[in-house]
Amino acid sequence: MMTDSAIKKLFETYLFELNFEKKPENLYAPIRYILENAGKRIRPLLVLWSAKSFGAEIEKALPAAAAIEIFHNFTLLHDDIMDQAPIRRGKPTVHQKWNENTAILSGDTMLILAYKMLETYEGLMYKKLNSLLNKTAIEVCEGQQMDMDFEIRENVSISEYIEMIRLKTAVLLGAAIQFGGIIANASDEDLINMSNFGIKLGLAFQIQDDYLDTFGRKDTFGKRIGGDILDRKKTFLYITALQQATDKDKQKLHKLYKDNKIDDDILIAETTALFIKYKVDQLARSEMTAYTNAAIKALNRTELSTDQKTFWQKFALDLMQRAF
Repeated sequence: MMTDSAIKKLFETYLFELNFEKKPENLYAPIRYILENAGKRIRPLLVLWSAKSFGAEIEKALPAAAAIEIFHNFTLLHDDIMDQAPIRRGKPTVHQKWNENTAILSGDTMLILAYKMLETYEGLMYKKLNSLLNKTAIEVCEGQQMDMDFEIRENVSISEYIEMIRLKTAVLLGAAIQFGGIIANASDEDLINMSNFGIKLGLAFQIQDDYLDTFGRKDTFGKRIGGDILDRKKTFLYITALQQATDKDKQKLHKLYKDNKIDDDILIAETTALFIKYKVDQLARSEMTAYTNAAIKALNRTELSTDQKTFWQKFALDLMQRAF
């Protein structure tokens, strides 16, 4: 039986045998750069683990896993341009290392490459995978637009925020798990339940990301602590603080986010102090736990074996312990 580290190594070997050494160099070098600068490869591993859980050979799912990984990194490359983010996973972002035009074109190429990976499959399987990636790609774009819209709105509700992160982050986790199930010919009911598992876990994952952006450690998080505050993002922490705060502190928080001349360190410190005052760090952790539990309930509705359910439950709980 292959270990998780062996599966990850198998995937990375496959990914870089795809050959990103092509010319022109300034088109493919950024693609190699962002794909090599990876974390734990959560999304492609979801594809492979799901295929394995439902009885397929892992090798059969490698192209689909590559499609998910290339697509995900394409979205990060373009998101970093929109956010003007200087750092990704502890290294300069592509548009910082090269330039914005190069980053846009390399990102476009990655999107096309993601779809090209699915050409390995045939017939109904190809149709299902391609259709799911189409649906997911549109939803991710919708989520990104909502995120940008929120930046110029003073008030955003928690329900609006949850819908935004469902689209921008969670649906891709659900799609990755469905990819593996489709390749293994899992039942429609199991595909739905495992998709819900991935989506609920994705919501917990993004709320955790909001939490870590303010309360994480720079050496493990890989991005500047307080980056969301500097970008005036309407995160779970910010929206919850507005809901909990007195009128006086609401006005203060609004004023902090509107002040374009305030020193970065002061903005982060004063905003974080308000978050702590209203215990939004604790509320965020509670919400993360609630969504993780909802994910596990969806998992338990599947026809997977007890051993497989135990594996996926452990993955969910371990993911919520991350520091990056």
